[in-house]
Amino acid sequence: MSDITFKEPTPDLWKDLEKLFGAKGACGGCWCQWWRIPKGGKLWEETKGAKAKKRMKKLITSGELTGLLAYDGSRPVGWCSFGPRTSFPRTERMKAYSRDDIEKVWSVNCFFIDKDYRHQGLAWAMLEAALKCMKKRKVEIVEGYPTPLTKDGKKLPAAFAYTGPLKIFEDSGFEIIQRVSYSRPLVRRRL
Repeated sequence: MSDITFKEPTPDLWKDLEKLFGAKGACGGCWCQWWRIPKGGKLWEETKGAKAKKRMKKLITSGELTGLLAYDGSRPVGWCSFGPRTSFPRTERMKAYSRDDIEKVWSVNCFFIDKDYRHQGLAWAMLEAALKCMKKRKVEIVEGYPTPLTKDGKKLPAAFAYTGPLKIFEDSGFEIIQRVSYSRPLVRRRL
């Protein structure tokens, strides 16, 4: 991972994000909008795909999008979404993540890694780079919604691990502060 570089999204990087996410829009047409839609169900079904892509393009071209693109040379190979928790209203709709103390909290909530770069430490490297970006912004508290191993110790398929593995958060100094269910720990770290 020593040759990997990171860039925060700017309007001129839209094509790179589009290339990384591919025709499927990352995972199932999400275009990194899952956490940004206030409700699931029918609203999500109406949004994913072309509408989600349009929303993502608007976020990046307006300069509102926070996150990191990872590159191997000029090839985009990873995406890590982060930003003020209030930018991700779905967090409050999920009982496992509902909190009263969210005003100054930022979230790291999504990782998308090119299939050729998975299981090589890129998610951990992106998390560390994201934390550096947030420190520069003087963010005080960062939280995540990682995926633990299954109860029998097996990894979940990549499509179910988009929030990042619990291990990378623990290795980066995050602690579980709330766990309504085994599969949905809420972790936080003070910067």
